[in-house]
Amino acid sequence: INSRRHHRHRHHHPCHPTNYAEPKQQQAMAAGPFARVVAQVIVPIVAVMARALPAAYAQALQNARKSGVHAAETAAKQHTPFGKRISKSEALQVLNLTELEATPEAIEKQFERYFAANDVSKGGSFYLQSKIYRAKEMLLEFQEEKRREDKEGAASKEAEEELAGSSSSTNKKDDTKS
Repeated sequence: INSRRHHRHRHHHPCHPTNYAEPKQQQAMAAGPFARVVAQVIVPIVAVMARALPAAYAQALQNARKSGVHAAETAAKQHTPFGKRISKSEALQVLNLTELEATPEAIEKQFERYFAANDVSKGGSFYLQSKIYRAKEMLLEFQEEKRREDKEGAASKEAEEELAGSSSSTNKKDDTKS
């Protein structure tokens, strides 16, 4: 019995070191190769990205210089929240109109006709309906811009005529005094 007690005592006695550290060392050793493998995979990826990102940025700057600021502004206008805007020529094709026929009334008439013909509940296409809607939207926007420009052009022309008329009448008054 004494030998058992002595064995138990010896196992927990502070003078005798225990083997509790061995499993932690084994865990650390197992984590070492794993960390090495992860590092071997990540380091080349980071190196490639470090080379590729500046090259891509330089290419983007070069493209921007070639195309200029105007192209960037045009591209910004061409994008809607859901993607690229439809072009004027494509919008005219979608609504089957020529540029001369494209009055606001004609645009609305063609829109209603084609939009109803492509009604999803009647077996139509949502994609075509959205194209038709975007075509109408683009052409009406174009018509509005054109009307605004015509109005501004007419107003500036009237102002020029007024200035020309007032300066010629002033000249006539000056001529009568002499």
